Amino acid sequence: MAGNKNKIKIKSRSTIRNIGIVAHIDAGKTTVTERFLFYSGKIHKIGEVHEGSAQMDWMPQEQERGITITAAATMFPWKNYEYHLMDTPGHVDFTIEVERSLRVIDGVVVVFCAKGGVEPQSETVWHQADKFGVPRIAFVNKMDRMGADFFAVVDEMRDRLGAKPVVLQLPIGRESDFKGVIDLVEMQAIYWSGREEDKPEYKDIPAELLEDARLYRSELIEKAAEQDDELMEKFIEEKQFTSDDIYHGIRKGALSGNLVPVFTGSALKNRGIQPLLDAIYKYLPSPLELEPIKKKLKNRKNEEIILHPKRSAPLSMLAFKVSMDGTRKQVYFRIYSGEIFEGDKLVNVRTGKKERLSRIFKMHANKRERIPGAVAGDIVMIQGMKTVITGDTLCRKDTQVLLEPIDKYEPVINMAVEPRNMAEKDKLESAIKVLMEEDPTFNYYEDEETGESLISGMGELHLEVIMHRLVNDYKVEARAGKPQVVFRETFKGKTEAEASFRRIIEEDGKEKEMFGKVRLEVSPLPRGKGLQIKLAPGLAEETGDTRKFLDSALKGARESANAAGARGYAVQDVKVTIKDIEVKNRASTEIAYVIAAQEAFRKAADQDGCVLLEPIMAVIIITPEDYVGDVIGDIGQRKGRVEKMEKKGVKSSIKAYVPLRNMFGYATELRSKTKASAAFTMSFEKYGTIEDI
Repeated sequence: MAGNKNKIKIKSRSTIRNIGIVAHIDAGKTTVTERFLFYSGKIHKIGEVHEGSAQMDWMPQEQERGITITAAATMFPWKNYEYHLMDTPGHVDFTIEVERSLRVIDGVVVVFCAKGGVEPQSETVWHQADKFGVPRIAFVNKMDRMGADFFAVVDEMRDRLGAKPVVLQLPIGRESDFKGVIDLVEMQAIYWSGREEDKPEYKDIPAELLEDARLYRSELIEKAAEQDDELMEKFIEEKQFTSDDIYHGIRKGALSGNLVPVFTGSALKNRGIQPLLDAIYKYLPSPLELEPIKKKLKNRKNEEIILHPKRSAPLSMLAFKVSMDGTRKQVYFRIYSGEIFEGDKLVNVRTGKKERLSRIFKMHANKRERIPGAVAGDIVMIQGMKTVITGDTLCRKDTQVLLEPIDKYEPVINMAVEPRNMAEKDKLESAIKVLMEEDPTFNYYEDEETGESLISGMGELHLEVIMHRLVNDYKVEARAGKPQVVFRETFKGKTEAEASFRRIIEEDGKEKEMFGKVRLEVSPLPRGKGLQIKLAPGLAEETGDTRKFLDSALKGARESANAAGARGYAVQDVKVTIKDIEVKNRASTEIAYVIAAQEAFRKAADQDGCVLLEPIMAVIIITPEDYVGDVIGDIGQRKGRVEKMEKKGVKSSIKAYVPLRNMFGYATELRSKTKASAAFTMSFEKYGTIEDI
């Protein structure tokens, strides 16, 4: 291992930036990323999304559809810095890719369309970044588009996202007249010819824009001063602010999340990219600027450890993505502290099993570069993992901690898959096992009543992509049925039931009784509260065998609620309380109380009758004014409810809540009603009833 250590050339952690790029679909994320790679010298020819040649969209389906489906990692140099970048999907069906990327990066570039502004998925990814407290910079892209409005986008960021945008650039012109930007920190104009090979030109600010530039710069200085006591004192004394003063204040505000620096340009026209690359190292953090992680050591009572983002600290690394290369598992890790080398033996803290690091790679989309080791702040891919799944923590044996896992999303849509014969069924199940390892939002099971093989996911496009991969990548001969909605159930009111289990078995030639009796109560909870299983007051203090039997009753109630209510669907938004159990000396057994509790729950469900819950979707339609009436009428026919309408330039934005079962085929219907001039996005809102809408 000493040899490996000597081979690793460690770049200063202060020059590393782990960043993600996120946006609504079609805002230009991947186009921006391609320009990053080109101007940094990582690639020598720009690939375009619309031509299916973008470097980061390497999957055949991404190239065919012109969208990003899976998060892709890459690294590239910029000046004296090294950027590790995650290019993420914009479609809501693949939101888990954004979630797990945001979990492990240190800063985000959020791309907005200058015409579309803050769009539905923009809000989703913004709030995901809020969840992890990730500092952001914003890039208002497509300033060359008809209807582009930089200032309207900044206002929407403030109004719809609750953000505190701070303008660092002003556009020079708009739409077809967009030529460049005014840098408000350095007070100079930057122009681009639009040709990818030409360098930017730095000139004086046009006279007609000078007054606006001075006004916005004074606002910029004021916001910078608010972030730092020394700068505020300087501001009050009306002393001259230097560029370094502004940079210091804005950087401090960005790292704390108080400010979001805003830049602009047109990635497709090669305008605005170099200043955005500079902004990443200026306003987003290095790994060294992260707060140390405080964790309790596993299996050591109350002993806490502080994990600093340094090479010398104890090792902690999080698996945030799994992919398969044929039959080989590839796991992407973020190293938060410590160092690793090829051949190291680590522990999967979740399972307690050992894992050996056979090969370590740095990635560029689907291309890889083998490296002997990595240190805190690095994002790497490792082959040869056996037990690791998304969200697992790896440590050394003597300092085991468990990092926060990555949230999972419950699938909301099913599709039946029918293999051609039994041999194909085996092939199907093998392929599905691989896909489930890669994608935590994808599931597969067999319906016990019908015998159908069902796949489930986050939406129609998600399942469509899965089927495409099964047939084309894994060569499974199978047909897909129509998508089906995944229903849930809840209770109408408070219901009490009792059940007992008694059986005589023969053991060692003697008859032995198994006994358990449980009384429980089930009551409804507000929507979204999930499933709560608890003991009645007074029972929690029980110890010994009685406590064991109570725990078994809790287990049985939970298993039954997760299995089926009155109509055969899993139950949610209820509280199950174990009210009492009866204990018989020598006859009582733990399994008997599991079974008794299951039967008591089934009785309660049958008595109550239960309410059927279905996925309610938040649907946002952007349509020309001429078709607003038709769109709203169609929402009504689908038993939906329009929540709000607002003008967006020459179009209207309609937000509605609609049951998922009524949204199949909506894309085709909307195109037909609006002559292909409207677009929509749909995301899961909650499980509920028509009356809840």
